Amino acid sequence: MRRPAAPTAALLVTALAFHVDMLLYYLLVPLLPRYARDLGLNPMKVGILFGSYAVALLLATFPVAILTDRYGRRAPMLWGLAGLAVTTLVFAVSDQYWMLVLARFLQGIAGATTWLPGMSLLADHFPSESRGRAMGTAFAAANLGVLIGPPLSGFLDQHAGPSAPFLLGAGLVALDAAGRAFLLPEVERERGPRLPFRQLLSNPVVRLFAGAMALASGLWALLESTLPLDLDHRLTLGPYRIGLCFAAAALTQSLTSPLMGRLSDRIGRVKVLRMGLVCALVLVPLPALLPRTWMVVLAMMGLGSTASLIMSPCSPAVADQVERLGSQSFATAFSILNLAYSVGMMIGPLVGGALVQGLGLPVALGLCGLGFGTYIFATKRLS
Repeated sequence: MRRPAAPTAALLVTALAFHVDMLLYYLLVPLLPRYARDLGLNPMKVGILFGSYAVALLLATFPVAILTDRYGRRAPMLWGLAGLAVTTLVFAVSDQYWMLVLARFLQGIAGATTWLPGMSLLADHFPSESRGRAMGTAFAAANLGVLIGPPLSGFLDQHAGPSAPFLLGAGLVALDAAGRAFLLPEVERERGPRLPFRQLLSNPVVRLFAGAMALASGLWALLESTLPLDLDHRLTLGPYRIGLCFAAAALTQSLTSPLMGRLSDRIGRVKVLRMGLVCALVLVPLPALLPRTWMVVLAMMGLGSTASLIMSPCSPAVADQVERLGSQSFATAFSILNLAYSVGMMIGPLVGGALVQGLGLPVALGLCGLGFGTYIFATKRLS
């Protein structure tokens, strides 16, 4: 069987890898109320559990970026599969808090070996005028994993036992392995001069979009670690319906991500980002304020579209800057976004958990919304 053309292969393998990675990540979300009851977890312990992924992603980002730009995209993506398989099996047998934290930590390392080489593959094979759409399509595949993961996990947990979601995940890892092994090219192109991290970090466009990525990831990490408990206590929703609420956001983000990426190709990355920040200012507090399940679902759908507006332009904007500097050190540049993403995921649950304990979820989300609104002023420097 022949491999498809290089751009098509790059998009297919990246989309599949992102889809499986995010599906496995979100298997845990609707199970939080049960873990909290069975293991006696308070909001801070839940925050540490989710933050452990970000810590691992942070620690692994720079070594993976260096290896990816120096030795190519194929090897790191294949190495990460072993870690992803081990992680999934550890989740399946976890019955203690420390085992959950360990599995989440290993999952963060595996995530770095998926996202950095995958985004670099897309930047290698798609020019600036179509890069946003290609990356948006890969993000849509990732969001499809977010869409399927929570309700599927809740359903399997209720009908087949607590290990069933993660045993299914192990099968998906095998499918991902087949895709990476077959579609990734054996020989890769030259990547030109390598750009140092400091030079990229000094670029104002890179800094702006890294900050936006940190805000978006911090918000979702906060929602993932606190909103399921709120919906369980306030609206008495079970794991399956909690999963459906998050699935509503994922569905909307999946449908809109390629559109927002394409829009950023046409009207500019900064304009699309500003649209997302304005929407976040209004929509972020709503899931904790609305009294009906269907209202929460609509609010989550709005947040899914908002996430597309904020996150879809980030990676193509950074890749554009690398290309303007005459290099293809995309992994090093994307490591800055990964750093921002992991910092947001690490700070979001920890700070958010403390705010929720002290002020309640509605106030905590209201403060997050104001943070997005304030960030609009940072975009004025690039007008």
